[in-house]
Amino acid sequence: MKVDVKKIDTLKRELKFEIPKERVAQALDKVYQEIGKYAKVKGFRPGKVPRHILQVHHGKLAQEETIKKLVPEVYQEGIDKEKIQPIDLPEIRDVHYQDGRITFTALLDIRPEININDYKGISISRKPSHVTDEDVNKTLEYLSKGQGKDQNVTLDDAFARSLGFPTLEEFKKSLSRQLELEKDRQNRIDIENQIAEALLKKTKFNVPESLIKRQLERRLQDVKHRLQHQGMAEEEINKKIEEMRKELEASTEKDVRLYLIFDKIAQLENMEIKEGENLPAKVIEFLLKEGKWEAK
Repeated sequence: MKVDVKKIDTLKRELKFEIPKERVAQALDKVYQEIGKYAKVKGFRPGKVPRHILQVHHGKLAQEETIKKLVPEVYQEGIDKEKIQPIDLPEIRDVHYQDGRITFTALLDIRPEININDYKGISISRKPSHVTDEDVNKTLEYLSKGQGKDQNVTLDDAFARSLGFPTLEEFKKSLSRQLELEKDRQNRIDIENQIAEALLKKTKFNVPESLIKRQLERRLQDVKHRLQHQGMAEEEINKKIEEMRKELEASTEKDVRLYLIFDKIAQLENMEIKEGENLPAKVIEFLLKEGKWEAK
């Protein structure tokens, strides 16, 4: 096996492979043996069809199967030999089967070098979750106007009973608890954002294009499925998707960058991430424990 590595940019590599005739021939022999077990050719029993007859009837299939077998095998050997760490699946292109040899090109992004040392002791502050009478009254005022639709509603015990509460006072207590839970939720998002922004400021590196592209396409597909489910016309959906592509590109790059930072911290801390566990959530939990908490 011959492999030539070309550096396209900081993260992108182009690997050109050539698989020699001998190895191709060995793989092709095995493929023909498998095909011969099941091939149906008039005048011959399965397993008894001569090789030259199989070549006539199944030559193209045999070559395709040989390529399918050898390309991933040789690609893995090549990146091991060259000590290359791809961050994603490669783009395989220019596959040729000629003169008994197979040649192909693999385009890939390597894992970026991420240097981050001072990730412990990040300053974190949490807003109070206490709900004031003013908070409750503002929400009641909003409800009295029909949730912003200027349909004035009388806030009294009858209104409270229509919502399943015996009195307006009981409804206010329940509303206060709900507002507190919502504040708790928002505060949790806020402290996670504090950690994210601190890590992004501390760490500068190039993000692999392939990861951004794959994540962006996944998000756009989710949007497309949601719009289809809502019954939007295909033409309108495609127009909306193209409008959103630019909007989502920056946030997608940021999210991918953050994930790579979390992944690096998990490596540095020798965290065991079990199947089904959320890596970012586990790293954030660790960073919260190690954070420098301040009053707000």
